[in-house]
Order: sequence, then structure tokens, then C-alpha cells
Amino acid sequence: MKRLSHISSDGRVQMVDVSAKPLSKRIAVACGKIRLQRETLDLIAKEEIAKGNVFATARIAGIQAAKQTAQLIPLCHTLPLGEVKIEIVTSNRGAEVKCTARTIAQTGVEMEALVGVTAALLTIYDMCKAMDRQMSISDVRLLQKTKKPARSNTSEVLE
Repeated sequence: MKRLSHISSDGRVQMVDVSAKPLSKRIAVACGKIRLQRETLDLIAKEEIAKGNVFATARIAGIQAAKQTAQLIPLCHTLPLGEVKIEIVTSNRGAEVKCTARTIAQTGVEMEALVGVTAALLTIYDMCKAMDRQMSISDVRLLQKTKKPARSNTSEVLE
């Protein structure tokens, strides 16, 4: 069985040492769904939710949360995020939220993408809870993560 990287040889929880790893271009994409009643979707579309523009607020919340991942998840490294993008697509049954996180770092950004999508979904829930008591959040998952060598210039702009 593979040894868990967050457990030391004496069984203690530890933060993984990534200091010897090279910088890599890293991208992670996570998604999740929120089920909403048709009436709630109509109110969101008309911007008639009392708390304000639901999807704009959810995008900001997702971005902000991704930037705070190391504050929320104890063993995550603090990463210099180059981009966090929140996309929201509606359907007759609710909305799907997708979060893409990019960095050039020594470790991946999947936790940032997962935290970003979760915070965006929770924000939609919070803003609509007064009128829709049947909402449910589901299917939060990592869709993709990639790692490519970074050029020797660490100031490289993310694509």
C-alpha cells in the first residue's frame, strides 16, 4: 500500500515538503451542482433576489475562497494563484458551477479549485435560502488537473 504523504514515518500528521520540487504550470478544474426550483431560477435571472445579484456574488465568493484555501485546509500550501475563474451555467433543474485555478508552483491547485466551487455553491444557497427550502448541493468533484514544466523564467504569464 502506498504511504500517505501527510503522515510521517512515526505516524504524525505533517505538511508535505515540496521545497525540492521544480516549479510547474498547474491547472485544476472542479465542478458542483445546486438544485433550485424554477421560481428561484427566474428570480435570480431577473435579479429579484433580496440579497442582490446571486451569480455575481457567488463568483466573487468562489474566487476569494480559493485564495484562502491554505487558511481553511490545515495542510495545504499557500500558493500564488495566477487565475481563479468561476463559471455558472443554469439549467431547468438548477445551476452547475465550475472553478478553474491556475498557478506556477511546486504543488497542485486542486484544493483551491474544490474550495472555490464549494464556496460559490454555498453562496448561492445562502442568498436563496429564504425562498427555496428544497435546494441541494451535489456532485462536487475534481474534473481535471494538469502539470506542465514551467520555463526557467518564474515570471512567466499563465496561459
